Amino acid sequence: MTLTHPLPAVQQPVAPASPGSPWPASARLARHGELEIGGVGLAEAADRFGTPLYVLDEAEVRARCRAYRAALPHAEVFYAAKAFLSSALAGWVAEEGLGLDVCSEGELRLATAAGFPPERILLHGNAKSPEELRLARRLRVGRIVLDNLAEIPRLASLSTPDAPQRVLVRVVPGVSAGHHEAVRTGVVGQKFGFALEGGPSGRGEPAGAGWQDGAGAPGGEAAEAVRRVLEQPGLVLAGLHCHLGSQIASVDPYLTAVDRLVELLAAIRDRHGVQLPEVDLGGGHGVPYTPGEPGLDLAEFAARVPARLAEQCARRGLDTPRLLVEPGRAVTAPAGVAVYRVLTVKHTVGGHFFAAVDGGMSDNPRPALYDARYSVRLIGRASTAPTRPVDVVGRHCEAGDTLVRGAELPVDLRAGDLLAVPTAGAYQLSMASCYNLVGRPALVAVRDGRARLLIRRETVEDFRLREIDG
Repeated sequence: MTLTHPLPAVQQPVAPASPGSPWPASARLARHGELEIGGVGLAEAADRFGTPLYVLDEAEVRARCRAYRAALPHAEVFYAAKAFLSSALAGWVAEEGLGLDVCSEGELRLATAAGFPPERILLHGNAKSPEELRLARRLRVGRIVLDNLAEIPRLASLSTPDAPQRVLVRVVPGVSAGHHEAVRTGVVGQKFGFALEGGPSGRGEPAGAGWQDGAGAPGGEAAEAVRRVLEQPGLVLAGLHCHLGSQIASVDPYLTAVDRLVELLAAIRDRHGVQLPEVDLGGGHGVPYTPGEPGLDLAEFAARVPARLAEQCARRGLDTPRLLVEPGRAVTAPAGVAVYRVLTVKHTVGGHFFAAVDGGMSDNPRPALYDARYSVRLIGRASTAPTRPVDVVGRHCEAGDTLVRGAELPVDLRAGDLLAVPTAGAYQLSMASCYNLVGRPALVAVRDGRARLLIRRETVEDFRLREIDG
C-alpha cells in the first residue's frame, strides 16, 4: 500500500539519491492545503497552466548537479539526457559543469542547438544510424560509445588520423542490477554492448577467440571489439564503458563491475601494450519514489567506487583510469512533481475505490511498463476526513492504466480536486506518448517563487498539422 507522506521540514536541499522523502527539498505546506515547490503553489500553477502539469524545481536540479561534482571531484559526470531533456535543462546542466550523455539524433540536435558544448557530449545507442554518426562527427562530439561491431568500420570511415574520434567500447560485465528485468542491462543476452564471454559476433569463433595469449584472460566479443578499434587509425580507444541497469540502490554491483572491467584493462595492456585512460560505469543511480524507499547513497558510492578502481588497478600494475559516471534519474526525478485533476471518483462492487485523473499512462508509462510505485497527496485544499485506499487511475482505454495503487486519500475526495505525484522529473515526459490523441502535458520550471513555461501543452491542432491529406 502506498501512503501519503508528511512533507519534510528540512530547510536545505537534500543530498542526491539519499534515502528519505520523495518530494523536492523545497516542498512546503502552505495555508489551506496548498503545496509549494520552489516557492510556487502547485494549485496556483495548475490554475494558471492547466492540468496535467509537470513542475520542475530548477534549484533542485542544479543542487544535484553540484553534489555530484563535489562528491566525485576527479571524475567526469555526464547527465543522461534520456531521463529527460529540454533546452532549458541542457543549459542548467552545462552551467553546472556536467557533460551530457545523448542517445539519439534528436537529443544531440536539441542539446547543440541549445548551445551545449559538443566536446562535452557522449553519444550512446545500440543502433546508431549512419546519419547519426555523420552528425556526431560533423558536430565533433567528445566521445562515441561503440555498441556493436558494425559501428567500428562505419565510424572509422568517417574519421581520419589527423582528426580522430575518441570512442569507448561498451562491455557487458555480467552483473545483474536494477529494479525490473526490463532495465537490467549489465547481463549477457540483451541487446546492448559486448560480452566478456562468447565468440565475436558474426565470426563464428569460439569463446575467448579475441585473446590469443594468457590463460583465463577475458575475451569474447569485448576482446574482438577492442582489437578492431585499435586497428583503426581514425579511432582513439579512450576506455571501457558499461551500464548495469536502472534504479540501483546498492553500491555493490558497481564494485563487481569495476573488478571485471579492470581484468579486461589488464588483458588489453598485456595483449596490446596499451593502458586505457577511462572507465565509464554508466548510471542507474536509484532514488526514492515512496517514503522511506532507499536510493543510491552518493557519499558511499563516491567513497567506495574510486577506491576500488584504484586498488584493483594497483594490484595489476595499471595506472588508475579516470572514472566517468552518467546519472540521469538521480539528477531530475526528485526535482519533478506531476499535478493531475480528479475527473471522477468511483466506488465499485466489493468496496474498491478509484479516482480517475486527467492524465495517465500517456504521460507516465512506468507503472504499466515496470510496475513502478509512487506516492501521491491531495493538494489545493485541506481535509480532516479519514483516509481510505484508492487506486489513482488514468483516463486511457486500458485496464493497466493505473498511476498509484492503494493510495491513502481522504474519503471526501471528489471531482475537481488536485493530486500531486512526486519524483516525476525522469522517464515520464521523456517516455510520454499521445495515446488516444491525448496531448502531452505542459512543463513549468519553478525557482524563487516564480514559474515559467518551458514546454507548452500539446494540442489536437498539433496532431492535425502533422497530417498531409485530410
